[in-house]
Amino acid sequence: MTTLQGLGLAEGRWLWRRLFVFAVTFGVWQLLADVVVRAPAADLRSLAQHLIGLLGLVLVLYLVAPTAQQLVELAAALRLRALERRP
Repeated sequence: MTTLQGLGLAEGRWLWRRLFVFAVTFGVWQLLADVVVRAPAADLRSLAQHLIGLLGLVLVLYLVAPTAQQLVELAAALRLRALERRP
């Protein structure tokens, strides 16, 4: 019988996802810091809001990922059950 751990699902390797999110978050914070220094005062508010929105999107996607992993595991478990029922 095949187990979910034996399937080697990519979502189980969370290290790269975390490194990506940390790198993107750091990069966007750096962009935000540069924007505050370099942008004209009239554009500063809009640029800062969009960069903060991008940070929020990245962090929400990071937080949703465990739920996506659970959905993939559920689909794999259902598939295994369906395969086991076949004669």
